[in-house]
Amino acid sequence: MTVADAELVVEVAGPVATLVIHNPARRNAMTPEMWRQLPPILDRLEADPAVRALVLTGTGDTFCAGADLGDLDELVAAGDASIAVAAEERLAEFAKPTVAAVRGACVGGGCQLAVACDLRIATVDARFGVPPARLGLVYPAPTTRRLTRLVGPSAAKFLLFTAELIDAERALRVGLVDEVLPEAGLDARVAELTGAIAERSPISVAAAKEIVDDRAGPARIAWWHRKAVESGEAREGIAAVRERRTPRFAWTPPHPD
Repeated sequence: MTVADAELVVEVAGPVATLVIHNPARRNAMTPEMWRQLPPILDRLEADPAVRALVLTGTGDTFCAGADLGDLDELVAAGDASIAVAAEERLAEFAKPTVAAVRGACVGGGCQLAVACDLRIATVDARFGVPPARLGLVYPAPTTRRLTRLVGPSAAKFLLFTAELIDAERALRVGLVDEVLPEAGLDARVAELTGAIAERSPISVAAAKEIVDDRAGPARIAWWHRKAVESGEAREGIAAVRERRTPRFAWTPPHPD
């Protein structure tokens, strides 16, 4: 397998970056090198002020079939300190909104990545599963907790205990995905959604993400309120409503060197 056969591909169109999981020979399974590639790619996209939202998807008709089983020993031995967990945590902490666009199989490490995104939009043929119980593995604790926060204890236990695949409609019912669409409508809906997000106030969106994810204490929340005033974003938003026009939000988040 060459590098080009298994890689993460970044495409940027206007304010939206798309990160494509590309390993078609293995149904877009994540190799160790792909897990390692993910955090530095996210670092670059987070630092780019032109990028307002990120879409994660897979090549062709599969999102991601999990971790490459040929390289699974490395991930198993590392436990919660694995490169897969590190990549997942970096995705979850990405400062800008993230949307998983899911076609076909979203299993194991693929489900891990989708759950680490803020939103998940799926096609009717999507299938979701968490297979460690079939393999005798312990699902990482951070991953298990994130899944439980998303779908609740009962649905998380069902997925973890049975290792069964569930269809998109059941995933929608338990809260694993936000919308289910015909395959032909996925790209247009994701573009519509990310386009709308990109037009919103970056301060409002970034603050909301931190607060919803319980990563902002009282001092940080007070900081966000000050920034909304100091940056002029609040004045611009209110003026746009009064003038019946689209607001021109220009604030960009500070990024550590």
